[in-house]
Amino acid sequence: MSFVPPGTGWPDDPATADTPVALDPADVRRLAATSGTLAELTARQSVCRACPRLVEWREQVADVRRRAFADQTYWGRPVPGWGDERPRILIVGLAPAAHGGNRTGRIFTGDRSGDWLFASLHRSGLAVQETSTHAGDGQRLIGARVLASVRCAPPANKPTPAEKTTCFPWMAREVQLVAPYVRVVVALGGYAWQAVWPALKDAGYELPRSRPPFGHGVEVEARYAGAPVTLIGCYHPSQQNTFTGRVTAQMLDDIFTRARSLAV
Repeated sequence: MSFVPPGTGWPDDPATADTPVALDPADVRRLAATSGTLAELTARQSVCRACPRLVEWREQVADVRRRAFADQTYWGRPVPGWGDERPRILIVGLAPAAHGGNRTGRIFTGDRSGDWLFASLHRSGLAVQETSTHAGDGQRLIGARVLASVRCAPPANKPTPAEKTTCFPWMAREVQLVAPYVRVVVALGGYAWQAVWPALKDAGYELPRSRPPFGHGVEVEARYAGAPVTLIGCYHPSQQNTFTGRVTAQMLDDIFTRARSLAV
């Protein structure tokens, strides 16, 4: 089996054998819109099969595996949002890594980007552990939640425009469900900055008329139900950025310390 069947005992698996499966974009729109709780939404996200290319890729990766993980079972399914159910801080990325979230079943877990992210969240008081290695490892976020704009690992880390559009309702509904609690949104990278904007609009946020250009440390003021919300840009902690020094540990810490101060 090239993926973990839902309800078979994987730690923190949100789905069961009875969770409805989206098979096309219309199913995604319907199942996202009718998800009344985060638990129901993440369960449905985690079994989606609406994008044939992504389904084939994520399951191929799970079947072949990387040599370093050849003895491991891969998750091989969409990676749902994860963290506090009433987050003050919402962290948005692009998509799971093929041998990270697609292997472990948790977003930003089991790869070097996640190592940098969770270490910073821990130093900033937003995670109970400095590492996030696998589901069931005891990691927990404090007042924060992480999600990806695309829920499946894409080939070459590049989802197509159609795949982004198909996956959008999952993100939009998740943003809507946590909106009453969120005071800060941190976008990891330029695509997340672009992708989260329409999701915030759909959720009922009051936004500036035009979206400012992405940049590290850029802040945009918004409102939700009369309360202030700040959108912050942050360079993605990708290997390319961390190896070249474009992103440093201090830069990440500054962003999340700032987010925590605004989320009080």
